Amino acid sequence: QVQLVESGGRLVQAGDSLTLSCAVSGRTVSTYIMAWFRQTPGKEREFVAAITWSVGSTGYTNSVKGRFTISRDNAKNTVFLQMNSLKPEDTAVYYCAAKPSGLMYGRYDYWGQGTQVTVSS
Repeated sequence: QVQLVESGGRLVQAGDSLTLSCAVSGRTVSTYIMAWFRQTPGKEREFVAAITWSVGSTGYTNSVKGRFTISRDNAKNTVFLQMNSLKPEDTAVYYCAAKPSGLMYGRYDYWGQGTQVTVSS
């Protein structure tokens, strides 16, 4: 089992920056794919970004390219989502997710509880 705990979400203003953290525990995830998703009420969960733990390859949804950066810290066993130039439409609950292999998109096996990000205009 893999446990994921997100933190860092809060209320910010448009144009601000914010960094989310996902603490990973349980199984060794050195070969896993880690991702961030987000969800707003009434909408499906949306893929935001992903990173391969071993190599550090990344992928992003188009709406966040150039503004968000996903990274991981091997020593701290933590995944980060650096969010710059935040917009009101980035408001959502952000979830950390993990899976042992496969494509960056698609189904993930492990999920955190989510952290709320609210961007005011």
